[in-house]
Amino acid sequence: MNAIILRFNYLFRSTKGLVLVAIALISLVTAIWGMLSGPLKEWGISDVAVRLYGMKLVEAEREGRIIMLYHTIAMAVVAIETYLITALAPVKKEQQASINATITVGYTVSLIFGLAFGYFGHNFVFHGLFIFGQSLVFFAGVMLAVALWPWHPEYRVADAAYAHTRSGVSVERIALFVMAAATLGSALFGAIPGSLFGREFEVFLAEDIIRFPVKTPLQLAIIGHLHIMLTLIAIALTLIVGRWFDFKGRLHHWAMPLMIAGALIITAGVWAILVVRPIAHMIINVGSTPVLLASWLLVYFGWRKIIRVRLAAQKIQQPRLGQKLSALLHDPLKFGMLWQIIYMNFVVTAIGIFMAVRLKVIREWPLREEQIALTGHWHILAGIIATIILLLYADMTGLKEKARQWFGWIVIIASDIAFAAVSLFETKRLFVSEAGQQSLVDITMLITDAGLALTLVVLAALMVWRLADLFRGRGRWAKEAE
Repeated sequence: MNAIILRFNYLFRSTKGLVLVAIALISLVTAIWGMLSGPLKEWGISDVAVRLYGMKLVEAEREGRIIMLYHTIAMAVVAIETYLITALAPVKKEQQASINATITVGYTVSLIFGLAFGYFGHNFVFHGLFIFGQSLVFFAGVMLAVALWPWHPEYRVADAAYAHTRSGVSVERIALFVMAAATLGSALFGAIPGSLFGREFEVFLAEDIIRFPVKTPLQLAIIGHLHIMLTLIAIALTLIVGRWFDFKGRLHHWAMPLMIAGALIITAGVWAILVVRPIAHMIINVGSTPVLLASWLLVYFGWRKIIRVRLAAQKIQQPRLGQKLSALLHDPLKFGMLWQIIYMNFVVTAIGIFMAVRLKVIREWPLREEQIALTGHWHILAGIIATIILLLYADMTGLKEKARQWFGWIVIIASDIAFAAVSLFETKRLFVSEAGQQSLVDITMLITDAGLALTLVVLAALMVWRLADLFRGRGRWAKEAE
């Protein structure tokens, strides 16, 4: 019994254990529900999975099921970020315990009962528990915002290396608080119209109504909610990575105000879609610029630090360019976290800006092509966020030597090739005709499936390794718990 209690405390009371449980649940959901994806449906695997699991899939309810699936995964990701924030940012121990416990119960209840309701028959008790879990996640967010309040005297900053106001208030803590508050408001931005589903407001996917000439305020709110929540998750992760690298110095003084301004402007632009829809996207684009600049400053700081630490360990005082490059690439986990931020600009930001600028051209495409572009755009961003979290977690657990190299480089290379293939697939109408597209579609889909499958394989290996470690009396888990 004592062994079970020790493992329970590790999994649900330590930061590394909580993150492990959330990643494991996301991995399980991805593995099972991934069998329902398009390519596997073409191969007949989806039909086998549906019969094997006893799922009840009504085609008319597809949109509702997808929305519940996305929300369960998103809340688990938000939980992971919350655990990392409460571990890396100074908060009181009792606050950390309360926040982590509340959000853990919330996302797990929502995940279990939301998927049960959506895919295994509509027991409305399960739907009520799904909403109850979401409410707990929201309440945990309120507690997090309270804990992050930047103007508490005990959190004043005296070290000039970290950005702070004249009175000593941490600018980075203000950024975390702004992110948390914006996330809470943006959650309500989606929850209020969501509560009206079925009352003259039908469930829909954002890409399905993209060309509707008139959209209701509730539809606009749902579309805005989708965009802002994914953006704020990315902003939160950038701040977490900054804490992990101990971001400081002159670049930190520049980056934190940019991050605050960008988060506020983007949030305002999304919320403004209800009243000034024609210029809302312009406001969002303006806000995206300082956020991108702040992330680039973090990458520059982080890469310089990686090189400096490695060269110092090698005792190289006047390095050549090749030695600097070798030092940068020697640790794929640390390098990869920052590289993925840069890579995102090629496969997400650049394509998003292009679509916004050349919207008239895109509107000449068949509707299905624009829907593919939008869906791919959102999924790539979510995928990049996932890979950064995986690399950060592997670094947290102290993955070493060959395992560190293999895991890091496979995640980076395999996922990035898959994202590049998706980018080609979603923009294919720019360079191939509909009649001549089949070979490109086949190749990009094959590359995408192979890249993502390889990423999932190394993730599965990591999860199996951690699971096996839990059965050891004095395994890595015990050292981490201490």
